[in-house]
Amino acid sequence: QVQLVESGGGSVQVGGSLRLSCAASGLTFSRHAMGWYRQAPGKEREFVSAISWSGGSTYYADSVRGRSTISRDNAKNTMYLQVNSLKPEDTALYYCAARWEDYADDFSPGTMTYWGKGTLVTVSS
Repeated sequence: QVQLVESGGGSVQVGGSLRLSCAASGLTFSRHAMGWYRQAPGKEREFVSAISWSGGSTYYADSVRGRSTISRDNAKNTMYLQVNSLKPEDTALYYCAARWEDYADDFSPGTMTYWGKGTLVTVSS
């Protein structure tokens, strides 16, 4: 079955950086668009960033644009999210998700098929 396993979360001080990873198995990784999402306590899950099957197209939420970079390595079935200049409002459970590549640029959470269990990011001052 499909498994998406996130790693790289942790406790970081304001202004710090993290690199999240998502290892995928059980699916043809190179044929799937991938995304990162997050959910803070008491809030709905929200889109953070997404990447097309080839890595040629990337998408970012306004909240992280300019300080985040999404990437993927299809040979390793792994996706990454580098987040810099972390803020307290970045504190959340970060999920990776996948769907068959359909070339659509709507990455709202309901459009994704497979989900990981999340990795916790805590940003403190």
